[in-house]
Amino acid sequence: MQGRIRFGPAGKPIEFKGDMVRVPEFLRSIGLDALEYEAVRGVRISEDKARRLGEAAESSGILLSMHAPYYVNLSSPDPDVVSRSLKRLYDSMVASEWMGAYAVVVHPGYYKGNSSREEAVKRVIESFNKLVESLPSWVTRPEIAPETMGKTSQVGSLEEVVEICSNTPRCRPCVDWAHLYARAEGKFVVSVDQVVKAIEYIERNLGSGAVRPLHTHFSRIEYGRGGERMHHTLAEEEYGPEWSIVCKAYRETGITAVVISESPILEKDALVMKRICEASEK
Repeated sequence: MQGRIRFGPAGKPIEFKGDMVRVPEFLRSIGLDALEYEAVRGVRISEDKARRLGEAAESSGILLSMHAPYYVNLSSPDPDVVSRSLKRLYDSMVASEWMGAYAVVVHPGYYKGNSSREEAVKRVIESFNKLVESLPSWVTRPEIAPETMGKTSQVGSLEEVVEICSNTPRCRPCVDWAHLYARAEGKFVVSVDQVVKAIEYIERNLGSGAVRPLHTHFSRIEYGRGGERMHHTLAEEEYGPEWSIVCKAYRETGITAVVISESPILEKDALVMKRICEASEK
């Protein structure tokens, strides 16, 4: 049985002009059903606006997630850096509760300053547990979603993200297929079998809830030594990975998924991805 796949942009659509609260209605009108609210420069949305956005999303059938601020490093050996990072994530979780977002995507941190990769991952786990313990009892909906990262200097291999979620309550993975492709310098996300095995690895270690839905990002990407350089549109075929490979793996495993377009043309490529998946069903 095939699961539902939702598509949407990372942030305000490029062809939309107006208040963010009206974005869900716009997305529904063009055939999309997911939105990742971008708080990457800071959580600046008021409670009133967050609640209105959530109501608009619910009435339009749009599933909301949030991307937490970029300025987060939970693996830092500097306690002040971790403290400031946790404050930003606390604010993200609270705002996500207001708007009814189900996941808060987080860049976990960096290996630098740690004696090993294992130590860096351990610090991330400790930080996430502190975050969960600090949340007020009324923040019940959003889950932390550590993201697979595109640079080899960053905590965020698929295995590390799964380990983090295995040791953190209220945690689900965010799988950015472009990042994994760049991190592996184009050697991963190149076959349906690779993607199927990755999905099965997540479900085996984290349970079915992690793939119902599996929260994912996609675009084509440019990479060099050290991994990610720049995201590209689906039309720029000199870059990988191929969306059709990922879609076929979703269909083969039968999971439900949320696909957030991080292409420079956001909702336009979200619609392209949706069309490719629909064509593969026929």
